[in-house]
Amino acid sequence: MGRVFRFKLGIRRFTRRHSWLVFIVRSSMIFSAAFGGAYGFIAGSRSETSGYDPNAFAIGASFLFAIACLGLATLSFRLRLMRQKFRKLALHNETLSDRNWELQEAEQRARSLFESQGDLIVLRDSDGRITFVNDAYCELAQQPRDALIGSKFSFRVIEQGDSALEDDGTRIHDQKIEGPVGPRWIAWREGLVRSDAGQPAEIRCIGRDVTDRTETERALADARDQADAANRAKSRFLAMASHEIRTPLNGIIGMSGLLLDTPLTPEQMTYAKAVKTSGDALLSLIEELLDYSKIEAGKIDLEHRPFALAGLIEDITELLAPRAQARKLEIAAYVDERLPMQVLGDAARLRQVLLNLAGNAIKFTSTGGVALIVEPGIWPNEISFLVRDTGIGVALEAQERIFREFEQADQRIGRNYGGTGLGLSISERIVKRMGGRIKLESKPGMGSTFEVSIPLAAYGDQQAAFTAPDLSGESIMLVAPQSIESSLISRRLQRWGGQTCMVSDPEVARALLPERTWHAVLIDRAMGAEATEALGQAARVHATQRIVMFTPAERQELRLSSAISSAFTGYLVKPLRAASLAARLANGPEVLAPSLAADAEVEAADPMETPAIALPHGLSVLVAEDNEINALLMRSLLTRLGHHAVITTNGEQALESWLSAKSAGTPYDLVLMDIQMPQLDGIETTKRIRSLEASQSGRQTPILALTANTLVEDRYACFEAGMDGFLIKPLDREKLADALANLAASRHLAV
Repeated sequence: MGRVFRFKLGIRRFTRRHSWLVFIVRSSMIFSAAFGGAYGFIAGSRSETSGYDPNAFAIGASFLFAIACLGLATLSFRLRLMRQKFRKLALHNETLSDRNWELQEAEQRARSLFESQGDLIVLRDSDGRITFVNDAYCELAQQPRDALIGSKFSFRVIEQGDSALEDDGTRIHDQKIEGPVGPRWIAWREGLVRSDAGQPAEIRCIGRDVTDRTETERALADARDQADAANRAKSRFLAMASHEIRTPLNGIIGMSGLLLDTPLTPEQMTYAKAVKTSGDALLSLIEELLDYSKIEAGKIDLEHRPFALAGLIEDITELLAPRAQARKLEIAAYVDERLPMQVLGDAARLRQVLLNLAGNAIKFTSTGGVALIVEPGIWPNEISFLVRDTGIGVALEAQERIFREFEQADQRIGRNYGGTGLGLSISERIVKRMGGRIKLESKPGMGSTFEVSIPLAAYGDQQAAFTAPDLSGESIMLVAPQSIESSLISRRLQRWGGQTCMVSDPEVARALLPERTWHAVLIDRAMGAEATEALGQAARVHATQRIVMFTPAERQELRLSSAISSAFTGYLVKPLRAASLAARLANGPEVLAPSLAADAEVEAADPMETPAIALPHGLSVLVAEDNEINALLMRSLLTRLGHHAVITTNGEQALESWLSAKSAGTPYDLVLMDIQMPQLDGIETTKRIRSLEASQSGRQTPILALTANTLVEDRYACFEAGMDGFLIKPLDREKLADALANLAASRHLAV
């Protein structure tokens, strides 16, 4: 059957190649057949025995001729159709030939591209035999293509990485294989591809050499791990250094405070104050270094709790007031009444930032004062805090540099004023962490203004902390030097509707008194003692209220002057609180002057002799402290506060003492537990005490941690062990008294 087909195919190819010869042969055959048939017909008809009839012969010949013509016409029409079909087939064949040539070229290009690719390309059949490889694969395998085709060759795997499967079924995985020049990391992509019709699909594997990338990633990962380890080591070192420094510092500050409460000569008092001041400075330095370490390590956590905005600002000014007044500076605060009373945020971090900025303003200001102004920001829920001073200012080229670590405006400032240069850097990072921004506007010799803008949302019902007086139509005279505080007081009085007249000369003020009836006259003691007293007496017939303003340091002097008490209806202590100013101005004329003498008796008493919390009896306190000096300090502080202290030097002794007191029916009211102690530390001792209490009835003994570690994880460890709170060393009397008062208020102590 195949031979016959091939023979026919050969004849067809011959006829296509020699079409004229075929035409001649066919014409000859047709002519011969027609001639033979006609000749035989004519010859037969002319025979003597044929019965020739000319008429019938003519009809027959015509009929045969007509049939021949019809056959020739049919053949000619068929030949024309065949030529058209042939031409179409020829065009189609030519198109197919061109397409086939294009496909061959595309295949050649693709093959060349695959073979010249830097990536490894290999095709395998369902049995794993190689059907195609490119040059890169052959080069890495160090074998020729002919040797690889049909084999099941694969590289030796040193390490297998993780694999993943994509949505289209492609498998991705990394392998570390052995290569001719050493191990190489290859990233493989494996998937199925179609083969010829009727054939099973093949597995296509494309591998890319990612050795450099992988090694870089591993190097970066190792570097990151080393950096994390170094960071943890640094944090541990700082925590350990902080603990070791705070422990003796606790004794230095605490004992110097106790020493200052004893009778000393003026020279001894000077030396003791110098020791305490140096200890406080060292403590401030340690706090800055720890804060910087926490921020750098990303361990700063922000709280979102409601707090009173105005109260926070006024607390800051009162806290810094002694430092400012000691340098003959004024400090004042103003909180815009359009701001909410309660906001949601981190009050402790905000206080830290503002204390740093205001403290720097006091340090770099020699004359004038410092103002802390709080106003609405430019964005919704944004509050701007302005710290403005009249200090030395900052040059333009140094304004960006001062926010860097360990940087100050210039070296001379560092020598003249001291400091580490960390405060502004810490403040900037805290502000950014709170989602705010900080900027500086300053000119040398003209003061500086730091603006901190932080988003703080209003919280709860905005009920005013005090009722602002209605001063509409009321005339108020403010007699004070042209200063920051007087300008802010005038601004607040005008917000309340008062018609404020600011006067900086006492004589001018006396001349203005008879011009009208004054609702109130506010006189700053900074005008001088004699001028203040004379002006107060002169204002008695012209002003309903006569209020004197003074600093706490001037209070004792005013108590000794009976004329001052009779001339004024009230007094205000600078820096002024808005609520105090409102209360004084709201009082009627029948309100008598405050008894400064009574205040003197209270404040003249030695605060060391008065317990900080009013308890009906002294508390029994167990102190676990291994440092002898700190133990002595704790005993002295508790004794001065009216309590009985039992000292133990390690956790085992503390546990035994607690058990003995519990068994005797006289349990301790409070345990002060040092965290780091020999034999048994404070955390484990607390856990054992809580475990014993869990199996017994009755209340738990309050336990406060005594720790020099300020890291958050250390505090969490204290609470997880079952402690009720912690006290940070160095510890002073006020902190301890406040902790005892808080415990008593929350009914942790049975009093």
